[in-house]
Amino acid sequence: MDSKKDLNNIMNAASQTPSGADIGETLVERDGPVTILKLNYPKRRNALSLPLRASLIDALTAALADDTCRVIVLTGEGGHFCSGGDISSFEGITPAAGRSRMRRAHGLIRLITQSDKPVIAAVEGHAAGAGMCIAADCDIVVSAADAKFSCTFNKIGLLPDLGGLWSIPLRVGIGQAKKLMFTGRMIDGNQALALGLADEVCESGKALETAVAMGHEIARVSPISNGMVKAALSQAPLSLEDVLATEVNGQGLLYGTEDFQEGKKAFFEKRPPQFKGN
Repeated sequence: MDSKKDLNNIMNAASQTPSGADIGETLVERDGPVTILKLNYPKRRNALSLPLRASLIDALTAALADDTCRVIVLTGEGGHFCSGGDISSFEGITPAAGRSRMRRAHGLIRLITQSDKPVIAAVEGHAAGAGMCIAADCDIVVSAADAKFSCTFNKIGLLPDLGGLWSIPLRVGIGQAKKLMFTGRMIDGNQALALGLADEVCESGKALETAVAMGHEIARVSPISNGMVKAALSQAPLSLEDVLATEVNGQGLLYGTEDFQEGKKAFFEKRPPQFKGN
């Protein structure tokens, strides 16, 4: 046996194994109570390859299960948020496979929209197609002024997905949603703010910093209260009677929490509350 030759073969095989960034991965960072998830597929502007989508689902699931995480910030590496679906992965797809693929992808959207932790999108560069939809699904969108939002599904003969048909009209209204979806027109961060697609705009290169600072601001208040607010608003639009019933049930539960007692005590003692999520 030629051990040197065998070693070279092993090293060559290892060098040809694609890295996470080559196929798409999610990078996870912590900044105190804020968990930062970074889409990392730079050669395709963070297009949602199947490996990237799977790793994002895993990272979100872990962050949501972590009691020390209060807020999640979703962003992209390499100067872009997400350029949409990875079109190279659609080759040979059938209607049945497409339906199955969509159902699996919807697990990601449910994690973002139905969890009890606020999710902030920090958008730089392109948020196109599914990237724009994912940003809109988040609770708060922080955008660089020169970011580029576009809903371009019809340019490849598809319709908006990943929750965009729900979240974008809620943000901008039916008329503006139709205009964005029918034309595929690109808008910048300031235009997105004016429409309601973005909630805060900052200078280029500062979206993540701004989103993390907002995350810390949110993390200082009661996580139970925030979770209930998110759950209530995710059901919109509700009738007045449904909203009043939600208030009765939610407020009744919150009166019994340690966080409420701590918040009330801190108010009278004129000090910042120390919420524990209990």
